[in-house]
Amino acid sequence: MEERAYIFGTNKAELERLRFQHIVWRQVTENLFDRIKVKEGWKCLDVGAGPGFVAIDIRNRIGNYGEVTALEPSDLFLNHFKSEVSKMGWTNVKFVNGTVSQAFLPENYYDFIFVRWVISVVPFPQIFLNRLAASLAPGGILAIQDYAYEGLALYPRGGAFEKMADAVKKYYRSQGGDPYIATKLPELFKSASLEMIDFKPNCLAGKNDSGIYEWGHRFFTLHIHRMVEKGIIMQKLADDMLADWQEHKRNPNSIFFSPIVVDVVGQKRKVSDRKSA
Repeated sequence: MEERAYIFGTNKAELERLRFQHIVWRQVTENLFDRIKVKEGWKCLDVGAGPGFVAIDIRNRIGNYGEVTALEPSDLFLNHFKSEVSKMGWTNVKFVNGTVSQAFLPENYYDFIFVRWVISVVPFPQIFLNRLAASLAPGGILAIQDYAYEGLALYPRGGAFEKMADAVKKYYRSQGGDPYIATKLPELFKSASLEMIDFKPNCLAGKNDSGIYEWGHRFFTLHIHRMVEKGIIMQKLADDMLADWQEHKRNPNSIFFSPIVVDVVGQKRKVSDRKSA
């Protein structure tokens, strides 16, 4: 089992896109953490931590007596996070340069494992989940936020952007990813001996001056060119979709709907629970 290279690239432009993405989607993730009741003192693992934006929020919740481990294969992203942690003087943050398949993950250890926009680009999600489940302490929680790639829409309807959802799905699949992974997680959780305790879809929408509209803008205008390079779409369609998007962005009455991002949370049974079952 070997996770593929990050489909969207690891460079400074992507780092800044991820920073803005975190700002836009932060409240959705914070709401999930509130429901889980992430506690002070927890030992936590952030899988595919990127530049550490979510890991910082987790560290703020678990305080000085907990522990956060950032698992991330990109040197650029991990070094950025290391620099931020150094500025804050935190001593309870660990850094692991690698993937779930490469890293040593202690068994029965973590109280909380978080995975956002990672498992949709993992070619063998069941093996990936099994490894993470083994690393959870009894009663520990695994939370995933990822796509069921429906809902993407731009109003008024009828332009070339209508083809964008299909293009992005092909973009994911071109590297062995699954844009509908969230719909399959309940079954995968069961096979990993995790009890699903939360399943919540999220869709953000806004007008052309909103954060979610800008989030879409930064993704589409950057990655539509890469879709052409990979042969996912032809240049003519890319030009038409981009022109349609730009025309809508100038329209104060246009509205953008994000694709659906689903919170899926599983819990590892405690030893006493397994015995009683």
